[in-house]
Amino acid sequence: MTADDSFGRLDDDDYPAYTMGRAAELLGTTPGFLRALGEHRLINPLRSEGGHRRYSRYQLRIAARARELVDHGTPIEAACRIVILEDQLEEAQRINDEYRRADGTSPTSPAA
Repeated sequence: MTADDSFGRLDDDDYPAYTMGRAAELLGTTPGFLRALGEHRLINPLRSEGGHRRYSRYQLRIAARARELVDHGTPIEAACRIVILEDQLEEAQRINDEYRRADGTSPTSPAA
């Protein structure tokens, strides 16, 4: 889920989905950090039927990358922009590889 996504609903693809407290614990951070990521539109929590916030494994991966950048001195706003751009680049490379395979050419290797 990227910054442009609206609040989603939980479905089978998103399980396991973690509560804010459990997600923060898994990341070794605080719920406040997850809230800050939401404020900077990096991740929007999913909602369970009861309206509780939940975070998917994908969202935890995104939050972990942002946390890594913040821990190395990157301001949270910049970390959010970097993670969003990295995610978009990864998606663009995946799409490019799919088109190249369909075209019969070999896919490019991802940039290191």
